[in-house]
Amino acid sequence: MSILAIDFETFYDKQFSLTKLTTEEYIRDERFQTIGVSVKRNDEPAVWFSGTDAEIRSFLGAYNWKESFGLAHNAMFDAAILSWKYGICPRGWFDTLSMARAHHGSEVGGSLKRLAEHYELGQKGTEVVDALGKRREDFSEDDLSAYGKYCMNDVELTYKLFNVLSENFGKTELKLIDATIRMFSEPALELDLPLLEQHLEEVKDKKASLLSACMADKETLMSNEKFARLLWSLGVEPPKKVSPATGRSTYAFAKTDEAFKALQEHEDERVQALVAARLGTKSTLEETRTQRFIDIGKRGSLPVPLRYYAAHTGRWGGDDKLNLQNLPRKSNLKRAIVAPEGHVFIDSDSSQIEARTLAWLSGQTDLVEAFEKGEDVYRIMASKIYHKFEEDISDDERFVGKTTILGAGYGMGAEKFHKQLKTFGKDIPVDTCRRILDTYRSAYPMIPRLWREGQKCLEALVQGRNTTFGKHPQAVNFLPFLGFELPSGMFLKYQDIREVADPDNPLGTQHEYKTRQGWIKIYGGKVVENVCQAVARCVIGEQLIRISKRYRVVLTVHDAIACVAREEEAEEAVAYVSECMRWRPDWCSTLPLNCETKYGKRYAS
Repeated sequence: MSILAIDFETFYDKQFSLTKLTTEEYIRDERFQTIGVSVKRNDEPAVWFSGTDAEIRSFLGAYNWKESFGLAHNAMFDAAILSWKYGICPRGWFDTLSMARAHHGSEVGGSLKRLAEHYELGQKGTEVVDALGKRREDFSEDDLSAYGKYCMNDVELTYKLFNVLSENFGKTELKLIDATIRMFSEPALELDLPLLEQHLEEVKDKKASLLSACMADKETLMSNEKFARLLWSLGVEPPKKVSPATGRSTYAFAKTDEAFKALQEHEDERVQALVAARLGTKSTLEETRTQRFIDIGKRGSLPVPLRYYAAHTGRWGGDDKLNLQNLPRKSNLKRAIVAPEGHVFIDSDSSQIEARTLAWLSGQTDLVEAFEKGEDVYRIMASKIYHKFEEDISDDERFVGKTTILGAGYGMGAEKFHKQLKTFGKDIPVDTCRRILDTYRSAYPMIPRLWREGQKCLEALVQGRNTTFGKHPQAVNFLPFLGFELPSGMFLKYQDIREVADPDNPLGTQHEYKTRQGWIKIYGGKVVENVCQAVARCVIGEQLIRISKRYRVVLTVHDAIACVAREEEAEEAVAYVSECMRWRPDWCSTLPLNCETKYGKRYAS
């Protein structure tokens, strides 16, 4: 296997840089210029080259990219330059930034400098600072030579880092990194500009009327109590926090409050408008996203920026200021994403994969069998809740059963369940919610047992001893001092964990683990949620690779995978993708999987 490690050095100044622009904007901007590039082939010394675009294209073309794997640190950047500017796409991509994120999470910074220091691989230079505002023609011969040495050193460090990180790094995960990079660097999707421009005008016109309809004047927006009442009237529970000044519960309505900022992405446009007005921003998130889509569409096709291993559980996340993981289900933004000419967009969503994984891991065999047989588990749950025959369950009652199956599996309390149902328009008393949860736990006792096992795992981590978790150790293996080994070969880590006093907890203590965002509360039910999501992500990852063997995967959102296929192959592709999404890896051969697959010209067909 031949590896070509690569690093581009490009023009930047105070206004034109990756701190001001997205990667897509920066590379496609007319101001973009390659100063030089360094390439290292396998163990050979790195080579530096600087010249015109035509000369650089000739230099790069001398390497056998089609038979080689590209390697970079933050490969999304270098791969996009190589593809968009020079028309070169290697056999595959390795990315040390992605690998480090999976290995370390929040333990070590993701920069090449920090990682090189952590592994004692060498020192990263500082010559890039001197390049601020200088185009290639502005460099003296000596300065360009120094910049070349800096770039070659980066390539050497990246190659060394890859050799360290690749030890015991699973082949499937390397393939997923490659797929993630290609979704961005080799874009296939198009954007419907007329639809987007029409949508933008409608969003702008609607914003004023929405605020007016909500009677949101400045006084209301700035009053915590009045603003909270507005959110309640729209079915939204106002987020709260503990005030560091008073130690009392207060509304989390500040610009820095994550729960409040998250409401900018609420599916109800009225909520978006209210939050935007409260924060003093000029546009709602829908406006900003739509304008960003329009700008991208004017520059070309849609690169899909996803961050590999963005979450603690290994799930992908949005990147490059374009969170395609959280587009509203019925938004015109989804309809504006179009398959390329002569192709259809195939979207397959794994059905209830977390609930299925939970039943399987816990050993709740009757629920596993119900899923396996394709029975209506929501109706079954509702029949237990309402003490009715399944055939007598109404649609509203089935919906409560559905919400219970999908929401009660991780130890949710009655108050939170009441609020969750209320957001769906079901105002069920808290006492009734408590009874529903008790019914769920009585019906499926192995699931609460798994929560208790999760709690014992936390205690074992603090004490540095071993314990067991779940019914399938081949899928999830507890490791003292670390956390859980996953079937992908990756780890769900809780290394920095502590036990702290908690007067509100009957046991008198709670557990917290450290992340880059600070200390996060963790408990048995939350451990189970993390594990279920991590295992589901492993399943989805293996299925994605199977799909990619025949069709081009263009997007993954949570538990769904999207690809494109030629129009004449649409039905065949749907059948193949569905088969892949129901396929079970050897380590979970009894996990009941199913999916819903659809196709059309647009993402939201």
